[in-house]
Amino acid sequence: MPQVKIWKTRPSYFVALEILKKKGDLSDDELYTQLKDEFEDLGYRDLNDLLLKLEVSGKIRTSSMARGKRRVELVQ
Repeated sequence: MPQVKIWKTRPSYFVALEILKKKGDLSDDELYTQLKDEFEDLGYRDLNDLLLKLEVSGKIRTSSMARGKRRVELVQ
């Protein structure tokens, strides 16, 4: 019998904003790890889409740290 997926009551963008409020600025890998605990089926591409939507809406700011790493910070 296939496993039944249950919809989450909180969307991933809301959880990401909560994590950033609680923990402060994070690298994209750290944020991905935190979100992966809540959303098991979240992929890295989904994280990139999520970060793009939040940045375009003015909620977060991303900046390059090193090759392939980004810093994600909450805009006040």
